[in-house]
Amino acid sequence: MSSKHMSKSEVHLSVKNIGGINELSTSFEPGVSVLAGRNATNRTSLLRSIMAAHGSDDVSLKGDAEEGFVELTIGDKTYTRKFERKGETVVSGGEPILDDTELADLFAFLLETNEARRAVANEGDLRDLIMRPVDVESINEEINALQQQKREISNELSTLSNLSEKLPTLKQRRTKLQDEIDKKKTELVQKEREVEEYDENISEQQEAESELESKLSELRDKRGELDEVNRRIQTEKQSLTALESERDELHEDAEELPDAAGGQVSEINSKISRLRTRRQEIESTVSELQSVIQFNEEMLSGTSSDIVEALRGSESSEGGNVTDQLVTNQQVVCWTCGSEIHQGKIESAIDRLRSLRQEKHDESRSLKQELSDLQDEKSTYEQRQREHDRIERRLSEIESELTTREERTEELKERRAGLEDEIDSLEQTVDELENEEHGELLDLHREANQIEYDLGRLRSDLEDVEDEIASIEVKLDEHDELVATRDDIDEELAELRTRIERLESEAVDEFNTHMDEVLNALEYENLERIWIERTEQRVREGRRKVTKSVFELHVIRTNEEGVSYEDSVSHLSESEREVTGLVFALAGYLIHEVYKTVPFMILDSLEAIDSARISRLVDYFADYADYLVVALLEEDAQAVDSSYLRYSPA
Repeated sequence: MSSKHMSKSEVHLSVKNIGGINELSTSFEPGVSVLAGRNATNRTSLLRSIMAAHGSDDVSLKGDAEEGFVELTIGDKTYTRKFERKGETVVSGGEPILDDTELADLFAFLLETNEARRAVANEGDLRDLIMRPVDVESINEEINALQQQKREISNELSTLSNLSEKLPTLKQRRTKLQDEIDKKKTELVQKEREVEEYDENISEQQEAESELESKLSELRDKRGELDEVNRRIQTEKQSLTALESERDELHEDAEELPDAAGGQVSEINSKISRLRTRRQEIESTVSELQSVIQFNEEMLSGTSSDIVEALRGSESSEGGNVTDQLVTNQQVVCWTCGSEIHQGKIESAIDRLRSLRQEKHDESRSLKQELSDLQDEKSTYEQRQREHDRIERRLSEIESELTTREERTEELKERRAGLEDEIDSLEQTVDELENEEHGELLDLHREANQIEYDLGRLRSDLEDVEDEIASIEVKLDEHDELVATRDDIDEELAELRTRIERLESEAVDEFNTHMDEVLNALEYENLERIWIERTEQRVREGRRKVTKSVFELHVIRTNEEGVSYEDSVSHLSESEREVTGLVFALAGYLIHEVYKTVPFMILDSLEAIDSARISRLVDYFADYADYLVVALLEEDAQAVDSSYLRYSPA
């Protein structure tokens, strides 16, 4: 078993005005503590005090008290709960051990009304109970977020793959451009040498050459400028095409989105508000029922002599303890009117209240699921609305950018037309100069000028190609990191998707293993095995039908001839049901690792099990909790290990 969250040390408990306790101070040592005594000895009140120190609200103030408290000290840390009566309600404060007691209430505080025990006794939904502490909605949200992150990474990797395929072509283009540049350089050197040789022989033509050279230089500049303008026009056209394509895709996306998402969200909000109000009303009813049930349970098991005297009058002063005064031959003094009625009638009424409380619990759980479905539906509509708003914003941005680029393109076209006119004029001037008597030299200059122009264009193309190659190589350096991140996401997704299934399997395995061990220890006659099978069924959940795991409880018996057969769960004896419920709670205690945050485990209402089996059951549970507190009748307490700490509440 895993290590606990606290070191094992003596625990001190102080209680005042809780349940039927006036004032009490006691200590618990690590291991098993047995609360022995009759039903009127405030054992349950003491157990609920321990629960209250952990943070449970399943506790009541003493009937004649306005305030009370519970204080629990473990090592050097003290935890306190204070309770104060305000009108018809009791408010609590202080610093308990736990912020949320759901796990403890389900799997550590095993009173008679514990849901895990009752789920087996009433053949309830075992899977739903064992998985209740798991935040399935949060897991699904985490899965969705990881899936979106994975899609983004996959898109990036796809882009990198396309770039990687483009890289060899770019490198070939770079090599070709480098070869062409080297060739042009050689041609230019040769042409310049020819010009120099010609210049040596015809020095008198310098003035004409100077004018022609100037015009050729100007012509070269204008051609370069025209080439740059054409390049920019082509870039703008590509950008316009890409923007128009994106605009068309966004329009298609917008058409696929349903209309009136805002109205749907408003309608769903109204439904959620109504359901929440209804659920709060039900929870309030459950709380009131719990108070009534708890009060009647405590009154049925015993109360103070003051209340008895008030009910019995002066007769109560003649002697006898509280239990004798309230219970005589199964006759009970009604604590509302003072008349005597049969104890069974009160127990029957309490059972009906428990059934009503369970019905309200079930209704509340159903409303919780319906609220969850509505929240999911609301999130879907809100996501659609956000997507619609994003598309509208992007379309507005695109229209603005299209207008800007179209205006820029027109400006560039006007500039191109002007340059073309200037170039035509310069070419005409050059032609006129070339037609003069020094045409051969002028031809050489014109050819050298053209080579320089071609060389400049090749260098510009090479620079663009090298920039693109460098950009791709930088992006490709991210490839391995992106793949590793995607693999990590796959592992996280696999873990999240199997987390619920794994917990279910662990719960089944834990229950089946411990149930086998407990049955072997308790030696029930003709009861061979009790085990859970995990199956899947189509069930209705809110407004949807889904495939859901179901825990089916099986009972295997043997007849007098030793032949095994499957029996009905409903045929389990009360003792067998109680043991099964306790082991089921233990399975939840272990798979949810309750022992890491909850130092105490509490056992109560074991009267349906015989003394010898109670002793073995306590020994078994003692291995799994730092502090195991067990409430037993005096005769049952005699059967347990004498080394266990004993305490008899007053």
